[in-house]
Amino acid sequence: MHRRKLLQWGLGAIGAGLVPLAARADDDIIGAILEGKQVGVPVVPTAPVDLRPTPVEAPIVKSPALVDPRWVKLRNIHTDEKLEAVYWENGEYVPDAVKALNHVLRDYRNDESHPIDPGLYDILGKIAQKTGTKAHFQVISGYRSPATNKMLAERSGEVAKRSLHMDGKAMDIFLEDIALEDIRAEALGLQLGGVGYYPKSKFVHVDVGPVRKWSGT
Repeated sequence: MHRRKLLQWGLGAIGAGLVPLAARADDDIIGAILEGKQVGVPVVPTAPVDLRPTPVEAPIVKSPALVDPRWVKLRNIHTDEKLEAVYWENGEYVPDAVKALNHVLRDYRNDESHPIDPGLYDILGKIAQKTGTKAHFQVISGYRSPATNKMLAERSGEVAKRSLHMDGKAMDIFLEDIALEDIRAEALGLQLGGVGYYPKSKFVHVDVGPVRKWSGT
């Protein structure tokens, strides 16, 4: 057959629906799948697709733990000034209360004031909690000016020449409703600084310096 005629016959055959067998077989399979018929090829049913958005859980926000305010109750035995104050609240020291405490704990001999280390109030607060006292802390000595400390050191060998009282980091205290030895025991148990025991003078020295202990008269 002439090559040109062969090509024309082929085109005519395709137009008449005489497509190759492989192509017809593929068409039959596709048609059968669309009609849901089994033609040697298993039709695997597909699960319906859930187009709803996946719910996102809101993060759990923990509320901050409530912390009780810290109180201190003290009295300067030389001036008879008393103060009961919240010195720490909402995670910080209260400036007005700290300022008022500095005044009450001033050197009464010359009326000089000095910032008192707030850590001392924490020590007093913990002692009050552990002993269950209802009384004010009686303060024999809070801040001491250098002049006062020098005078006391010359009078007694038990007064340190470089006392922490001069830095506002020490107090000499007692409680009217708690035994002195119990105050000492609780102060020692805190391990927050120095503790001096003066049973004859009837006071306990507490400070925020290095942890240590001693006894005096």
